[in-house]
Amino acid sequence: MNSRLYQGLGLFLLFFTRTLATVAQDPLTLRQAVDLALKLSPAAAIATADDQEAKSAATLARTRLLPRLSFTEDISRGNDPVYAFGTRLRQGQFTQSDFALDALNHPQPIGNFSTRFSGSWTAFDSFKTQREIHSADLLRASASSSSKAIDQQIVLNVVGAYQSVLYARREIEVAQHEQETASALSASVGDHVKAGLAVESDRMAAQVNMAARKQELIAAQGDLDLAWAQLREAMGAPDLKASELKPIEPHTFSQLSLEQELVTAAKNRPDLTAQKLAQSAQASAVGVARSTSGPVVSTYGNWEEDRGALGSSGGNNWVAGVQISIDILPIGKRAEIAQQTAAKQKIDAQLSASQQHVRLEVSQAHIHRRTAELSLETAQAALVQSAESLRIVKNRYGAGLATITDLLRAEDAERQSQSTYWHAVYGNAMAYAELLYATGTLTPTAAEDLQ
Repeated sequence: MNSRLYQGLGLFLLFFTRTLATVAQDPLTLRQAVDLALKLSPAAAIATADDQEAKSAATLARTRLLPRLSFTEDISRGNDPVYAFGTRLRQGQFTQSDFALDALNHPQPIGNFSTRFSGSWTAFDSFKTQREIHSADLLRASASSSSKAIDQQIVLNVVGAYQSVLYARREIEVAQHEQETASALSASVGDHVKAGLAVESDRMAAQVNMAARKQELIAAQGDLDLAWAQLREAMGAPDLKASELKPIEPHTFSQLSLEQELVTAAKNRPDLTAQKLAQSAQASAVGVARSTSGPVVSTYGNWEEDRGALGSSGGNNWVAGVQISIDILPIGKRAEIAQQTAAKQKIDAQLSASQQHVRLEVSQAHIHRRTAELSLETAQAALVQSAESLRIVKNRYGAGLATITDLLRAEDAERQSQSTYWHAVYGNAMAYAELLYATGTLTPTAAEDLQ
């Protein structure tokens, strides 16, 4: 029985180990990169902290509606005449002898143990507290929308960096292929020179071409290292190791009219929502400033027990009352109202400027998106044409009907068409992501659709 148990456990561990190895070998998808960035990015952590801070401020604003109660235990001793007179009176130990002039002027030191409960409550403050609570709630909602805006910016940064890595890898593949082709061409030219079908200058041109392709490969490898550094920074994962990424294939994305995209942006842009909420919060802040000029009704109460020794009996007293206060010379409060009103006007202008800028962003993204798709179509056609042209020139060169210069030019054109094609592929996906960001709809799920 034990041997079967151990055997079963061994098979389970083997299966589990192989499963982990398979998972480890899976390429990093764009969605996984986005999810990691939203967890690890310092920008996301800052946004979360701002959101929590705003929530705490809203909770703190509500505490002003509650009564305040405090407890004090005071131990004192002294021979100050006023202190000694009042202490004996509060302790309930005042006698006829305490009225003697010498006892009044030069009292003996006396100790006091005082226990005190104090409370106060603002019953009415011209709705100042209610307006502060409303303003705090609006700022909390604004912070939440700002956090969503930062999340979308993180997603856009990850999409751009992810595609930069993919493009850099494609450039390396192209450079490696071209280097192999250049090496083969150099060997072929050498055979032609030996056979008297080409001159020495052809061999030198082929060798120069091979050196140029090597330089391009070195540069492409450096670009890949830089792209990985940018992806690590965008994800907030400085220790992320270079691994396989899931390729982004050419896509045909859905299109909307510019008017529809503008409407979507006005409705969904979280930064605009945050500013609108901040605008409402500032309007409430103006109301708070005005409320400070109104009457305030507050209540208070105090109970105290004084004893000559700890644990002994003594006297106790209480006081309760209602207080009404009105600032009859509110010069400073008028200045505060003017200050808050100016702040409201500033936010109004900032919101108007942001709305205009968003319209420009959407228009630019719409045009860029359409241009990128047309560029991809052109690049696809050019890729096919350049490959066919290179095939024809190679055949002509092999038959002695074309020069080495013709062949090198054809290879340059084919190499450039490949680079242009992959640049168009990733540029098209990035343009779509930028359009989603401009309209406020770039969620992790939407980013996943790019792949």
